[in-house]
Amino acid sequence: MKKITIKDIAIKAEVSISTVSFVINGKGEKMGISAAVIKKVQDIAAKLHYRPSMIATSLRTGKTRSIGLIVEDISNQFFADLARVIEDEAKNIDYRVFYCSTGDDDERSEELIHSLLQANVDGFIITPTQKLEDKIDLLLKLKKPVVLIDRYFPRQSVSHVVMDNYEGSHSATKFLIDKGCKNIAVVNITSEMIQMTLREDGYRDALKEAGMYNESLVLHVNYHSDEETRIEELVSFFNKNPKIDAVLFLANYMGLAGLQAFRSMGIRIPDDISVISFDDHDSFKLHTPTISVIAQPIEDIAIKSIQLLTSQMNDMETFEVEKCLKKGNLIIRESV
Repeated sequence: MKKITIKDIAIKAEVSISTVSFVINGKGEKMGISAAVIKKVQDIAAKLHYRPSMIATSLRTGKTRSIGLIVEDISNQFFADLARVIEDEAKNIDYRVFYCSTGDDDERSEELIHSLLQANVDGFIITPTQKLEDKIDLLLKLKKPVVLIDRYFPRQSVSHVVMDNYEGSHSATKFLIDKGCKNIAVVNITSEMIQMTLREDGYRDALKEAGMYNESLVLHVNYHSDEETRIEELVSFFNKNPKIDAVLFLANYMGLAGLQAFRSMGIRIPDDISVISFDDHDSFKLHTPTISVIAQPIEDIAIKSIQLLTSQMNDMETFEVEKCLKKGNLIIRESV
């Protein structure tokens, strides 16, 4: 199918190419073109399904109407769902989204930021890795619109939208205590990222308030280890601590590894152990029994992040840095 150009519109409307150009770029009135001609050109452009060239528009306006979305792992259902809503919201304001995954790798994250800067995206929505603070500072110095999601750096003055991770794990742990669980374990990754630290803090504080905290029931697994290694670590940990009657997994990929570990050990949920995991997943809904979760408010996070980014893209000078905490949703299913 032939690409429609402004020349095609000019021929059809019986006007000059420059008249079409002025109308399409919103300068018709300013250039003294009559309302009737403006309407005629707009109607023909719509009828021919004319799409302006992104490169030409970018050269003219300095904007590409594109957003760079950098997440940890687009194959993780939480990030995939988040990306889908962000893309829908961006589409509503006529923006396209470039997706990238970091694999929680600092070097890769830096490369991706530089690539997106070269692609001249108008704004960034980023799930930062542990050492990305300096690169975020660089974006702020370059006056690039940027919003962080899922995690942030406490000392940095940058807009972010995150779940209230502390409250989420505190209320989930309290729920397990109220259900009569006595030896509640937690499985986290070896990470100093704020969201993982806050999740563990909420767990620890809820148990300390009940006088039940036991440091030996805390397991840290390496984020970069493969699933098989994770399952082996979990099997070894639960074998060493047979009294554990409940566990809180601080991310869904750890929860999924946990379910496989329990199956291989013959541990029955919820008869032998109660289970709650952060971040909902289709597998948790399909598992028998269904698994209780602390679900992130994905839609709220996505919509708010686009709103905050738009306010920066519209006016980088007067926007105000906003730090948003969104409440998670404790969904109790059959695993407790």
